[in-house]
Amino acid sequence: MVYHSSFIDDDSITKACGCPLLPLKTHIKGPAPTSDPDKADIVDEAITFFRANVFFKNFHVKSPADKLLIYLTFYINIALKRLEGCRTLAVGTKAIINLGLEKVPVPGEPGFPFPGLFTLPVSQEEAELLRNYLKQIREETSGRLLSCAYRANGFPNKWWLAFAKRKFMNIVIL
Repeated sequence: MVYHSSFIDDDSITKACGCPLLPLKTHIKGPAPTSDPDKADIVDEAITFFRANVFFKNFHVKSPADKLLIYLTFYINIALKRLEGCRTLAVGTKAIINLGLEKVPVPGEPGFPFPGLFTLPVSQEEAELLRNYLKQIREETSGRLLSCAYRANGFPNKWWLAFAKRKFMNIVIL
């Protein structure tokens, strides 16, 4: 059974292209509202559920937060693929920083992994809002993922990096 997000559809949450801009526990600047540091956010859920959800070829969306969970699961898969050959935390950090510098595509642009998951932007402002949010959430996810993918001594955690070989929803990552 697929793990779904615990965040419910709330009208007070801003949306861009059908993607909820959920609060984050982060120090990275961006459009995301600040979350309570004692509560789990969507990044915590994505990392917690990743190793179970990555095995599924289908994902039934129950709420808009599930769309973000799907996107983050795919992003974690990409990040682990980049970390796969990195033998130390320092090299892995450099690889993750380079991944963060890449252009973030939004729905309707080439390279967006899930056409149809989010609606197309109705304006350039909405596209930029979503792009900035996805960039912020990707950077936050990358930082937290490093602490999972590497042990305290700086060496890789094979119980995490082994999942780099999995294909989430049968999408091949190059």
